Amino acid sequence: MVIHTSGDRPGDAGCDNGSPRKVGQRNICTSYPDTALLRTAATSLTISSMSLIQPVVAPESRLAAAQPAKPPEALLRAASRAIGEFRMIRPRDRILLGLSGGKDSLSLLHVLLALRLRSPVAFSVVVATIDPCIDGYDPSFLKDYVPPLGVHFTYVRQEIVERARRTMRGDSFCSYCARMRRGALYRVAREQGCNVLALGQHLDDVAESFLMSAFHEGRLRTMRAHYVNDAGDVRVIRPFVYVRERQLADFARRAPLPAIRDNCPSCFSAPGERQYMKQLLAAEERRLPRLFPSLRQTLKPLLGEPPGEDSQPLGAHR
Repeated sequence: MVIHTSGDRPGDAGCDNGSPRKVGQRNICTSYPDTALLRTAATSLTISSMSLIQPVVAPESRLAAAQPAKPPEALLRAASRAIGEFRMIRPRDRILLGLSGGKDSLSLLHVLLALRLRSPVAFSVVVATIDPCIDGYDPSFLKDYVPPLGVHFTYVRQEIVERARRTMRGDSFCSYCARMRRGALYRVAREQGCNVLALGQHLDDVAESFLMSAFHEGRLRTMRAHYVNDAGDVRVIRPFVYVRERQLADFARRAPLPAIRDNCPSCFSAPGERQYMKQLLAAEERRLPRLFPSLRQTLKPLLGEPPGEDSQPLGAHR
């Protein structure tokens, strides 16, 4: 174990400031909002494949914050409906938002911050970004964007592409990358004391997944709205399961949000089945304008039942 002490800015030491990426390493950079109350000492720990910066901070409620973007009421209503029907947010939940830098997750960040102010249920939000080190995809701007909103932020660099070249067998890169990023988010959730992981998939994603499963696997299934992970220590929620992608694109454009256009150049350079399903649904929606309201009703049973209170993750804040 090698212990380093950083200097003036929490988030500087151990972060990617133009230095070469180290193959096989997982670099974690935890940043917090700039504030006069923030002590600027930080400690960096490098433990084989991981480096962690943990600054000393003032209590979360005292951190200065910039003004988040205000989501439209229609978007807030759709998200609130899903959150309520699937009992996604419960008293004293500490929610980790997986932030890619795309329009969906950036919109979810601002929706959660808005709902936190008006919700009768007390909950907190922290944010993490997993950088898979893919050429053409650079979410590092989030290190400057998120902390001024008054939100704790963790930035993880993980050489997923290099590892995929060595270990991936008989799987699509998209599936492999998704599993690796999800595993990294679970690790950050545990490190940050979070009992809930929030993801930004929307109704269009749910419909596309349903068609892919039906067409290619002969199974009636899709993404679940709210469930407990296999380890039993983190609840996973998708507050946008009733939200259309076009609503998020409109919010991102009007706010405006600094969204990355394509979250993964490796995927968008060779559009696959999901893109085909998206085009198929768009063509059908031109013919049937109420296609997605019908699909939302059809798919609701497949979104799953919310976990009961007795299945609250072990690390939950009670």
